[in-house]
Amino acid sequence: MNKGELVGAICDRRGVTRAVAESIISEAIDVIVQQVAQGNRVTLVGFGTFESVHAKERVGRNPRTGETLTIPERTKPIFRAGKLFKEAVNDG
Repeated sequence: MNKGELVGAICDRRGVTRAVAESIISEAIDVIVQQVAQGNRVTLVGFGTFESVHAKERVGRNPRTGETLTIPERTKPIFRAGKLFKEAVNDG
């Protein structure tokens, strides 16, 4: 399912217009991205947690040539699924 299909599913379930559903989804995504980029954690109970973590510099390998290279330190976004989300996936 992509964003357009998600918008369509919300329209069908809630009876709202496509523009309203897309606007709400886009705003929610924007707020989550903005907060995680600022170093904050966003927790949606039952769904999961979005946050950023610091990854240290490490040595990697180019799979094509086998050459070793240094991967610089960075901050990366992560998502941890919540309990209800995990249970739904495992039971479904």
